[in-house]
Amino acid sequence: MLFDQIDKKQLKELLVKCWMTHDGSWFFSCARELGIEAANKLNKAAIKSLSVIEMQRIKKAMGWENIKIKTFEQLKEFVNNAFSILKGDFMDFEYSFPESNRMHWEMNRCFAYNGMKMIGVNKEYECGVIFRVSCWLNALGINHIIEPEIDKCLLNSREKCSGDIILNL
Repeated sequence: MLFDQIDKKQLKELLVKCWMTHDGSWFFSCARELGIEAANKLNKAAIKSLSVIEMQRIKKAMGWENIKIKTFEQLKEFVNNAFSILKGDFMDFEYSFPESNRMHWEMNRCFAYNGMKMIGVNKEYECGVIFRVSCWLNALGINHIIEPEIDKCLLNSREKCSGDIILNL
């Protein structure tokens, strides 16, 4: 059986790629049927509701069901564990914690932007990637702000997608 022939990393990559392909296909179908404005709105609504479930599942997998994240060190541990499961190798981004209560991201090649470019809606696409991380933090009860503020994809106005999430812990 294939399940017995592939290792954990290969399995994770396969599942994350399938999940992201479904996500992109869903977005494309919505944009084609309802228009990009409705697709952006529906995408954000889906991300917002999914993020609560994702965070509950990650907390459970870590044995943290009854732990409220209160410190920066706890959040770093949680984020590192979450990304170890939810981030695929094709998601070419980096994140770091350069100082207390700050998370920095740099998107080297944005998989979402590239997908939106392929379907011709990249100029109107509202970033779902950073929105998802923000929703994760909301689901965890962590107040934060994102700099720069993101509406449309940053790659439409800047050479690189990068920024900071300032945490209130």
